[in-house]
Amino acid sequence: MVKIIGRKALGTQLVYDIGVERDHNFILANGLVASNCFNKSHSTAYGYVTYQTAYLKANYPVEYMTALLTASSGNQDKVQKYIATCSTMGIDVLQPDINRSDIDFTPLSGKILFGLSAIRNLGDGAIDCILKAREKDGAFQSLADLCDRVDLRAVNRRALESLIYCGAFDSIEPNRHQLIKDLDVVISWAHDRAKDRESGQINIFDFLENTSGSQEENGEAWKSAPKATGVNDFSRQEKLQQEKDLLGFYISDHPLKSARQATKVLSPINLNELGEQSKRTLLSAIVMLSEVKHHLSKKSGERMAFVQMEDLTGQAEGVVFPKTYSRIEQLIQTDARLIVWGKVDERDEKIQMIIEDAEPIENAQMVIVELMPQGVSTSELNRLKSVLKEQSGERNQAKVPVLARVTASNQSQVVRFDSKYWVGDYIETVAALTREGFSAHPVPLTGG
Repeated sequence: MVKIIGRKALGTQLVYDIGVERDHNFILANGLVASNCFNKSHSTAYGYVTYQTAYLKANYPVEYMTALLTASSGNQDKVQKYIATCSTMGIDVLQPDINRSDIDFTPLSGKILFGLSAIRNLGDGAIDCILKAREKDGAFQSLADLCDRVDLRAVNRRALESLIYCGAFDSIEPNRHQLIKDLDVVISWAHDRAKDRESGQINIFDFLENTSGSQEENGEAWKSAPKATGVNDFSRQEKLQQEKDLLGFYISDHPLKSARQATKVLSPINLNELGEQSKRTLLSAIVMLSEVKHHLSKKSGERMAFVQMEDLTGQAEGVVFPKTYSRIEQLIQTDARLIVWGKVDERDEKIQMIIEDAEPIENAQMVIVELMPQGVSTSELNRLKSVLKEQSGERNQAKVPVLARVTASNQSQVVRFDSKYWVGDYIETVAALTREGFSAHPVPLTGG
């Protein structure tokens, strides 16, 4: 290797990229070997780009993440990953809005507004038609107003359904089920009005209802559009599933958002990081089972399962072998929200998690020990550690986190114990701590 002992500016000079077919080593005049001795212009360029992107992310995080989302709008996995990154950065990604969204993702008051180009079944022609109508005559007042102002050959029923299901009309009419029911009669009404305009005729009913022509002149004909019989809105779960079907992920909410407290305490891995984990380490993840396939083991004939898991960052496959399946079979259900423990496995170039245990998020607990600094001696702390060690149970079964809330001068701070002090049974642990004179109580892991 050549050691650099000094640098000298040579001004502006021509540089070349030298491609070498075989070895990249050259003998220097002094007999030393220069390794990889070709022009470093690529390294310089990449370094400069790295500096630029790091600067933008640090100083303009909303604009930077907006650009990433827009550049990846055709790749659902990347969009989901970047939305998860936004969440960790404290940046909200807002659902599509028919009156505010543009073709691309756009920054909006410290948040990011979802771009229309990332919605399935909504082609460039439909988006262009919607944006031109909005620019020409202002915001849309209703579904009927939009249908009356756009070319329904470009913005067809399928495109309208997609806009409704992903929440783009929520700011106008939050009842998505009602909009779906209204769609047929509104499209028929808008088609009739378009035919009348093409033939130069005025609809007799519009004329009788608006003898002064004020509604027509003010662009308020949509107020007379027909509506279907009133219906209750879709359930929250139905809405989320529809968003997932159209966008590839949830946008207005996520079934796992209520588990943020558990995420802070457990420090689980994200599924998009599964391939980076050690294959010997027991890992935890907070997931929802989006698909479950029950099987019979070829080796023993016992029941087992393959599951598709997802979290805020992505998806991954999990395998539940017979021994584990016999213990947690009742939990292996589609849409179940679980904390799973397991190890990474790679077979046929496919990364998956071998699930060794699971627990419903709603049932998960942690133990809080109340402490006051002035009343805790070294011997007291050692006694506390001893109790927790006794309650840790068998190896890999201590899955209940333990935290200490230290209170002093009307202020409190929560400190998490290392995982080696986690326990197996929170009820027995609280009882044991109480017997030893400590103030302890269980708290749901998803609470607060």
